Amino acid sequence: MRISVSSDMDEGVARALVDELGRRGHTVALHGALAPEDKADWAFCSEAAARDVAEGRADQAVVCCWTGTGASIAANKVPGVRAALCTDAYTAAGARRWNDANVLALGLRLTSRALLGEILDAWFDGEPSPEPEDRENVRHVDRIGRTPAAVPDHLLVMRQEDDAPSA
Repeated sequence: MRISVSSDMDEGVARALVDELGRRGHTVALHGALAPEDKADWAFCSEAAARDVAEGRADQAVVCCWTGTGASIAANKVPGVRAALCTDAYTAAGARRWNDANVLALGLRLTSRALLGEILDAWFDGEPSPEPEDRENVRHVDRIGRTPAAVPDHLLVMRQEDDAPSA
């Protein structure tokens, strides 16, 4: 599988993540602090990894920053990406099953090497749910990012034209 990986720091479990993905036989593309020529800021490198997924250069991505929150937010701004911040194996399994998540977000601060292995096992063993309700929820999430929001009538401000003659 082609996995795009980004991190805003080359520390914590970032290198262990890259090594583990390679050990599992995945082809890994690097972004951010893991690729010296890239901009390392979390918003930029997370977007790059997420775009790899959205544009078909990668099957999935793993985006990392200190807490994982910013990386997840940035990745989720890319249409077609469903990024999930996972702090344990149960969350990773659920993100794959019920949310058909295609980008895993990890926090460098609290993810140990042992926990990383458990999260990756659950993520890669997980399959999207075939249940119609689950599939409809995923389709709806994908539409949310592509459909302009409707403004409820009670929030519309009516502009009145001034009919008075000008001086």
